[in-house]
Amino acid sequence: MNKPLVIIFTTIMLDAVGIGLIFPILPSLLREVTQSENVAPYIGAMIALYAGMQFVFAPVLGALSDRLGRRPVLLISLGGAAINYMCLAFAPSLWLLFLGRAIAGLTGANVSVAMAYITDISAEGQRARRFGLFSAMFGAGFIIGPVLGGVLGDHWLRLPFIVAAALNGGNLALAFFMLPESRKPNGEKVGLATLNPLRPLRWAAKMTHVLPILLLFFLFSATGEAYAICWALWGSDTFQWGGLMIGLSLGTFGGCQALAQAFLPGPAVRLLGERGAIVAGIACACTALTMMALANQGWIIFAILPLFALGGIGVPALQSLATRQVEDALQGQFQGVLASVVSLASITAPVGFSSAYFSVQAQWPGAIWLTVVAVYALSLPLVLLLQPERKVR
Repeated sequence: MNKPLVIIFTTIMLDAVGIGLIFPILPSLLREVTQSENVAPYIGAMIALYAGMQFVFAPVLGALSDRLGRRPVLLISLGGAAINYMCLAFAPSLWLLFLGRAIAGLTGANVSVAMAYITDISAEGQRARRFGLFSAMFGAGFIIGPVLGGVLGDHWLRLPFIVAAALNGGNLALAFFMLPESRKPNGEKVGLATLNPLRPLRWAAKMTHVLPILLLFFLFSATGEAYAICWALWGSDTFQWGGLMIGLSLGTFGGCQALAQAFLPGPAVRLLGERGAIVAGIACACTALTMMALANQGWIIFAILPLFALGGIGVPALQSLATRQVEDALQGQFQGVLASVVSLASITAPVGFSSAYFSVQAQWPGAIWLTVVAVYALSLPLVLLLQPERKVR
């Protein structure tokens, strides 16, 4: 693996660590700052704020990277992340915590630039595998983040933010000295129109052939939110799992999925084609979800987790196919739109799935996974509408 890819994957893993780092310590931190025990509204607001900032700024950073180059936008976002975490470490008031989380969402929107960078330096036959590695590194960071936050937070509530600042600062130095530019900037001037977050979304909405891709990204991202929202509740209600078993099941799932996405998307695309790999991923996920809905013993869940993880091979294949829908000069803007769609799912899906869970909780908690199967069923007709390649300006 070449050095630029290592730096990009490290950047993405640190972004995921930063997302997960705050979850174990957020309730205690908010109680300390607000002097209140009822912090649930603040938690929801901070999570929504983070996702909202990514929704707004991912297309903007992507478009800026097309005009200025990928490297300067990535360096600025890494520097901003390091400064933000130091601000969070010493924020004495609630509004500063919200400001810090908003900046974290802005700098975390660099996922669109990282995706565009991978597209720039990867031949078409390499993209599915590298996007799989991208997802695996993000998953690994999301596993490391909560663990690191919990362990460090036990020593000092603000320590996780200082460590995150140091990690991002180290990655900034690494990128500054070792990350080359992946493409020549297109030379267009950066005006107010470039900074308009709605402009890339309107641009994408006019391309009818990419609408199925946008909808698929939304639906796949929405299903991922279901696990985050419902897994712990369902495990407790169905199997009377405590924190250890819930954490162990989620960790095992994350590990299986990281391995599947790191090693299988490339071979799956070569064997089945991109659309075939997407369908195979949906089939594996739906089979596992149905078994989860019907399971009456906890060991069954651990037995089907490898099958469940195979559901993740479809997303790298979809990402690979998506890169061929626009010309190279617009990859940053397009990847920004895709990241924005993912953030929109992160804002809206938790409300839908949490409401659905509480409607079935008393009678049959496992029924929540059948609602996820229904969402996957909506995606199948869209897969058939995908076009292998149609680059537009």
